[in-house]
Amino acid sequence: MNVHGLRYFEDYALGTTYDCGSVSIDQAGIIAFAKEFDPQPFHVDPAAAATGPFGGLIASGWHTAVLVMRLLVEQYLSEEASLGSAGLDELRWPHPVRPGDTDRGIIKTLVEAVNQDGRTVMRATAINFMLVRPADGA
Repeated sequence: MNVHGLRYFEDYALGTTYDCGSVSIDQAGIIAFAKEFDPQPFHVDPAAAATGPFGGLIASGWHTAVLVMRLLVEQYLSEEASLGSAGLDELRWPHPVRPGDTDRGIIKTLVEAVNQDGRTVMRATAINFMLVRPADGA
């Protein structure tokens, strides 16, 4: 459920940072997801992963993406005004997610200004790093 209430385009103020919460991931969850969707050794076999390119078990990037999507739907998008997505321009996993990690969010937002004729007069991409609330609630 969206904790921010009803919001429309104009309510997403430029430069505003939204705390989308956090999600923790454990070894069993990493392995279960990867066995079904991305069964590479460094995702499903801790022993093989230990001698692999990452030096240990890591989550599939696709697993990370679905966890982040869940947080965006629950905490950032307005369920009343969101019209879906036109897709992604870029998806990268610059660092692996490991068992016991709690993700921080990186939000990349496309901003477009449209004139009275419906023509795009400016397009920009904003990138924000978002810290998650500590487990102690501070």
